[in-house]
Amino acid sequence: MSDAILKALDGIEAKLKHFSDKADGEAQTVGKISADTKAALDAIGIQQRELADRLTEMEQKATAQPEAKGVSSWGEQFIKSANYGAFAGGNLNKLRVEVKNTLTGSDTNVAPQRNAGIVGGAVLPFSMEALLPSTTTTSNAIEFTKEASFTNSAAEAAEGSAKAESALTWSLVNMPVSTVAHWIKISKQLAADAPALAAYVNTRMRYGVNQKVDTQLVVGDGTAPNISGTYDTGNFTAHGYANAALGSTLKKLVLIRKIMADLYSNGYPADAIVLNPADWATIEIELFTTAAGQTLYSVNDAGQARLFGVPVIQAIGMAADTFQVGRFSEAYMVYNREGVVVEMSDSDSDNFTKNLITLRAERRLALATEKPAAVRGGDLTPA
Repeated sequence: MSDAILKALDGIEAKLKHFSDKADGEAQTVGKISADTKAALDAIGIQQRELADRLTEMEQKATAQPEAKGVSSWGEQFIKSANYGAFAGGNLNKLRVEVKNTLTGSDTNVAPQRNAGIVGGAVLPFSMEALLPSTTTTSNAIEFTKEASFTNSAAEAAEGSAKAESALTWSLVNMPVSTVAHWIKISKQLAADAPALAAYVNTRMRYGVNQKVDTQLVVGDGTAPNISGTYDTGNFTAHGYANAALGSTLKKLVLIRKIMADLYSNGYPADAIVLNPADWATIEIELFTTAAGQTLYSVNDAGQARLFGVPVIQAIGMAADTFQVGRFSEAYMVYNREGVVVEMSDSDSDNFTKNLITLRAERRLALATEKPAAVRGGDLTPA
């Protein structure tokens, strides 16, 4: 761009020489320089200095910061303009060029800041699995004998008289192992070129399986291939209370406390209360916004929500306005046949020709309900 700058300055110098000669002629002829000629000389001097300063600044900017490909700099737009050519050739006394501001915030040579790691999605706690006891199995089904009924007729007896007869029945339970699984496809290039992202996909697939298991442990209906969850029919005892028996205030609290007393009387001191998160929020609000509730509000112990001293488990799988209270440690057992297994294959469908990999994550387990009488539940706002 130095040749163009020199050419522009030469043009101004030519105009300056022209008016200087004219001024000399006027001085010799009339004895003084006309006001128009003097003004023209002053204007050319100012233009000369301004143009030199502006072109020098443009050249420095062009040298210091490369222009984006395909975008003209201000200096280039200035030199290429038709008005500039006329001005440089001495045909214009003034020069006005509109320069388009195409460079604001668009320099492709400035690299963005790349943060390490991957911003993950939401992660729910596995509340039910943390609550229920578990063990392992090597079979595809769990079979056990459990007490079906017990009639306790024990009574005092006079000497020589007949003694009371009690009754005890048993039932055989067979619970098949269920499979929870899902799959996703990723490119082979992703697996090879972005190991951190591929590892994240692997982790997320495991999480998806366990999240579904945590929900099924509550609401699985037992119809193959579903797990038979804690709230499945026959896996708990209906509480049997009607609205009229709960008084006029804090009815949810009254219901839960009455059930806890019933369980204790039957040999099952409650070790957990399972609620939908929205229902627990409602109960907490009642506790600290009513005078009666404030006297009971002591719900947190090292981060664990508690009600009447019993841990409250917020389970996403528990439907709103339903709940369970009981001795979960005796009522249920999770049998793990296989933990979460993630397998990969490029032989699925047309993966080989498309350079794709199928990831499949699955887990096999069963939930056995051994003592349904140990847990009671049902509607949180009974009719």
